[in-house]
Amino acid sequence: MKVQLPKFNKAKPVKDRHIYIIAIILILLVISTFFSASKISGLQSLIASLKNEVTSLTQEKDKNLTELEKIGKELDEMKNQDQVKKNNELQTQIQNIEKTYDKAVDIYEDLLDLKAKIKDSKTFDNLFAKALADLSKRDFGAADAGLNDLANKIKEEETKIAASFTIPANVPESNTAPGGGYSRQQVQADSATFLVNIIAADLASTRVIVDTASDSDCSNNCPTLPLATYVSRSGGFAGIHGAYACPAEYPSCAGKTNSFDLLIMNKNKYYFNSGNNVYSTNPAVIFGNGWIRFVAHASEWGRDTSVDGVLTNFPLLVFNNNITYSEPGDSKMSIRSSRGFVANKGNTVYVGVVSNATVSESAKVLKALGMENAMNLDGGGSTALWYGGYKAGPGRNLTNAIILTKK
Repeated sequence: MKVQLPKFNKAKPVKDRHIYIIAIILILLVISTFFSASKISGLQSLIASLKNEVTSLTQEKDKNLTELEKIGKELDEMKNQDQVKKNNELQTQIQNIEKTYDKAVDIYEDLLDLKAKIKDSKTFDNLFAKALADLSKRDFGAADAGLNDLANKIKEEETKIAASFTIPANVPESNTAPGGGYSRQQVQADSATFLVNIIAADLASTRVIVDTASDSDCSNNCPTLPLATYVSRSGGFAGIHGAYACPAEYPSCAGKTNSFDLLIMNKNKYYFNSGNNVYSTNPAVIFGNGWIRFVAHASEWGRDTSVDGVLTNFPLLVFNNNITYSEPGDSKMSIRSSRGFVANKGNTVYVGVVSNATVSESAKVLKALGMENAMNLDGGGSTALWYGGYKAGPGRNLTNAIILTKK
């Protein structure tokens, strides 16, 4: 009688192999009663061999379990070793350094803006130097406290400067935007009075373009020009500073000095930063032939080169006749400074500067002037407005500018 035994699969897990082998043994025991003594002897040898394999597999399993337990204990010991603790402590120190450094950079840039407005900044410089000294000694508590104190003092000084700002007595009061040309006027908004320099132009006879000093994408040390040069070389009659750029003196602009990373189509129909989608949620303004359009997100606009210009910046101040901006925690937008804007009412385009205002106050001023849409532009040290000469600024040289030309 020939018996076909099931094939043994050595790849099976240990626990499955035990059951499998025992089953074979039982089958062989039953079959053995039908065999002759000589065949029984052979089967007994096979059974003995299988028993040995079971024993070997059991020993292998026990060995593996012992090894796993050993590795587990070693891992627990490693977690409690001094080197691991040192690495965790180092990681905490790195996080503290990064946090305090970021705060120091932000406050230093606020200090730079303040230094442009005051004659003596020695007190503020000394406070900043002390905070840096504490940071170098890894005394993060003292450095953080010193930076907070400096931030408060900068804010207090900015408040004093804003309070001392006065509007010349001969500037007329009017909440009506000009129908064309240049106007300097006082505007009432939210129980306060603001000085506004504003230029108006009918798009039926005006072409609006965006000019750039660079001819293609530029990530660092980009060329810059004064606003007057942009106006002159484009044959314009008016102009204003454009989108945010990184000034050379700002630490946060390291590696991208005098660059801009927002979507812009210049007068040569070149789309800057076309592949950069990081800021695609920012608003944009599109200047067409006889029309102007604002979009809440740059991603809503394609790469149409039939228009005259495209410029992205933030924030959007007024959209569809409603104020769309309220003050965030960003200190640079919450202090009073010169605030540039581009806006429209119907097919009239407006560019101008609200003086001594926060970004939120600028939005209220433009709403009071009856603007249907308005977008914030760069400001502060970049402020420049030109109409037969500088009406504001000239400020620092610019990477880009909005220019108004006659058709």
